[in-house]
Parts: sequence; structure tokens; C-alpha cells
Amino acid sequence: MRMGLTDVQIDRFSIQDVVVFKPKRHGDARGYFMETFRADVFRQAIGDFSFVQDNQSMSVDVGTVRGLHFQLNPRAQGKLVRCVVGAIFDVAVDIRRGSPSYGQHVAAELSAENGCQLWIPPGFAHGFATLRPDTVIAYKVTDFYSAEHDRGLLWNDPALGIRWPVEPDWAVLSAKDRQQPELAALDAYFSYTG
Repeated sequence: MRMGLTDVQIDRFSIQDVVVFKPKRHGDARGYFMETFRADVFRQAIGDFSFVQDNQSMSVDVGTVRGLHFQLNPRAQGKLVRCVVGAIFDVAVDIRRGSPSYGQHVAAELSAENGCQLWIPPGFAHGFATLRPDTVIAYKVTDFYSAEHDRGLLWNDPALGIRWPVEPDWAVLSAKDRQQPELAALDAYFSYTG
């Protein structure tokens, strides 16, 4: 797909709603330039979503796990995630009841070098594990953060079958993320609409 100066490669997973965007970098002896986001290209590939907030996090240790997080309706968030320093193993889990892919996940490696971005739509839990020290991610969201609507799913629930690149005993987690519910105990927060 054409993006002004830049072509962008768009890859879909077995769960079609989750998408990887890979903008082309134009480089020379000075470094590189790339368009990291264009609303017209995003709208054509994904649909009519507007981003209202940009977030950034830095994780010091390799094996830091953040997630799996989501927000409830009416404050559900879609996220467009990219890694600006380091690398992450990024995961999206379908939590839409009635979906043919309910409880399934897709994963991608996002790094400063590959420039890939992962689109995680509302109705999915999102999380990542850092693959390098001092990793920084930046992401756009389609609704503002709301503590009242903030929820999570246990990152290493065996029912999800996620092959994380970190052993549970070595993962660096928040107290909150250690105590999230498993999929079997998760309320039906989202419904699949086909």
C-alpha cells in the first residue's frame, strides 16, 4: 500500500482483526526516515478509528511482562503498538465471546530495527515481554485510560497456550498482573459481532 513517500507492508494473522504494519524506511548515510502513521492508510486497512492518546513505557529488565490488559466498554481501547528502543514479544488475545478465535492469540516481535507496529482492536487483551534491556514502546489508543474500566487476563494462563520467551519464575511483573483472572473465570465483557 502506498503512503506518500513510503510503502507500507500490511500483514494479517489467522485472526484477521489483528494486523502488523511495517512502514518502509528510507535511509542514507545520515540514518533513515519513515512515516510511522497516516490516518488515511490506517482507515483504509482497518476502518474508522480515531486515536485520542499516545502512551510510552520503558522497561529496564529483559523478561519484563506487562499485561494482558484491556478496557471495558464504553471505554474499550484499540491500540497501535510500536517499539522505539529494544525489542518485545507482543501478544493479542481474542476475548470476544462467540468469536471463532475466542481465547486464541497471535504474537509478533516488534523491535526498533524492524519498525513493525501491531494493531490490537477493542475486544482483545494485550501484553508483551521485553527481549532486551531498557526497552521503550510507544502506542496510540482509541480511548482515554480509565481506571474504572481497566481489566486484565492472567499472562501465563495455560488455556491460552502462549509460548512466552520468559519462564514464569523469571518474569518481572507488577503485583496486579500476577493476580489477574484466568480465561475460564473471565466475564463476558465483549461479544463477537462477526
